[in-house]
Amino acid sequence: MSQNMRIYSFILLLTLFSCSSNYHYQKALKKGLEPIISSDTIRVSTIDSIPVIKNDTIIYERFFSSKDTVIKYQNVFVPKTRLEIRTEYKTIRDTIRLTRVVEKAKAKASRPSGFAGINWTLVLIVLGVVLSVLMYLKSK
Repeated sequence: MSQNMRIYSFILLLTLFSCSSNYHYQKALKKGLEPIISSDTIRVSTIDSIPVIKNDTIIYERFFSSKDTVIKYQNVFVPKTRLEIRTEYKTIRDTIRLTRVVEKAKAKASRPSGFAGINWTLVLIVLGVVLSVLMYLKSK
């Protein structure tokens, strides 16, 4: 039981003395973080009705009014983690590889037939063998 209490007290001690998010934000501001300040305008429309008595009857007159409110807020750019950057680069790399494979297949399919289909290495070897045989026979 005392071992568990030590662990719990250690975890409680760590949480009490850990840094708050405000500390890290202030530290980032000191190092040069520039938050983007944006503003937005909100229009609030209201309908007011006031009772007015005319000829022993109550008539409600309506008044439309609107107010503009400008709200300013800060957008903070949160940098990506290493894992997010790595997965993003991997997806870009894989798409480039796939497009390269597709382009190779298209190029092979659109290649003109005829002389391009001949295996020139085999032709040169056969020609070399024939010429060497002829040279051998001529020397005898």
